[in-house]
Amino acid sequence: MFALVGASILEIDIMRTRHIPFIDQIFTAASAISITGLTTLNVANDYTIYGQAVILLLVQIGGFGYMSMASLIFLIIGKKLDFGERSMLKEDLVYPNFRGIIKFIKKIFSVIIVIELAGAVVLTLVFMLDMPFYDALWAGVFHSISAFNNAGFSIFENSFMSYHDNLILKLTISSLVILGGLGYLVLSECYAFYKKQQKRLSIHTRIVLIMSAVLFLGSFFVITILEFHHDEAFAGFDVYEKLLSFFFLTVNLRTSGFNSIDVSQLHDQTIFFSTLMMIIGAAPGGTGGGMKVTTLAVLLLFTYSVLKDRDPVIFKRKVPSETIRKAFVIFVASMIYVVVSVMVIGTLEDKNNEKFLPILFEVSSAFSTTGMSLGSSDGSSSLVGDFDTFGKLYIVVLMFMGRIGVLAFSFMLLGKNKKSKIEYPTEEVNL
Repeated sequence: MFALVGASILEIDIMRTRHIPFIDQIFTAASAISITGLTTLNVANDYTIYGQAVILLLVQIGGFGYMSMASLIFLIIGKKLDFGERSMLKEDLVYPNFRGIIKFIKKIFSVIIVIELAGAVVLTLVFMLDMPFYDALWAGVFHSISAFNNAGFSIFENSFMSYHDNLILKLTISSLVILGGLGYLVLSECYAFYKKQQKRLSIHTRIVLIMSAVLFLGSFFVITILEFHHDEAFAGFDVYEKLLSFFFLTVNLRTSGFNSIDVSQLHDQTIFFSTLMMIIGAAPGGTGGGMKVTTLAVLLLFTYSVLKDRDPVIFKRKVPSETIRKAFVIFVASMIYVVVSVMVIGTLEDKNNEKFLPILFEVSSAFSTTGMSLGSSDGSSSLVGDFDTFGKLYIVVLMFMGRIGVLAFSFMLLGKNKKSKIEYPTEEVNL
């Protein structure tokens, strides 16, 4: 619904600089509300400041969460939430219980405003060195909100390629992306722990922090090894600029789609590795998509426990069997969705001679709501800009799947069966 409303608003003449097919308007709105960032056109040139503002509003709504935004509006107008609405809000925010959930949503809204405002101030100061104040202010606000919500939308034609050596900009954008990707619950707990209002961090928060750090350091190491001597992609870059580019690429691979280099120039093995990182994604309850870092952590923990022939235990706490089952369902479903999607898109776009790796990259980017792309044939948009109408709609479905979650999407697709009272005998299956 939000996508259709957004697309209809973007159809108004003052929103755009040229005629844009309605399918591309729908795609842009869907990409914004799902905080993905893939585009079939050039946001910088094809939309006016009013159109860009609509896109930014959709990004903010998508990042905060549809149910969270609706709940906040209800609270403002004085309407109380019933049990069903509180239950949906709890699931949307990945909040552990119903107690204090209204206070929590007010707190995260305040946190979002503070973080995005701080990012906007710093970015405005950076952009003021290259453009007039009001242009710099709009660019600062736009990119701060886009970065914190892990949307990857940019109003610069080449994203941040012109700022590939700007340390302050890259640290600011990266900080916003990381904070948004960690999730509201993790941010809230870390703040409470820092203020000594909470004695210990939950297992969820500790897993998210550790896995995020491990994946970042591991990805940075792998990309550095693979690309450090790649002179074609990093022509004219000194050691400092290369390491800074690797850092920025590593941060944006799993959750956001900003880039400061031409990603299509990277080695094939780096591009393939990047698809794996995108599929893993961010943390539950955050502004990123994908399979989620906690899912990967549970799978690795369970694998290790099986090999050691013991219960899956972490931080002296046993992981519930239900959580392990959900993790396996998410993993298997994710692989099925990605593989099937690559085959479908590859078959549909065979007439355009699209190669396998770029399609895999684009599908993984849509599924994980990362928004990074190897680019279209004319270089003005994402690769999906070359797709036909059905291909674009297919990617829209993938983006929404990544935003609402693999498990929730699978339940919507297949429905939940009632528990059977019949218990069948067991029999061994050889593996």
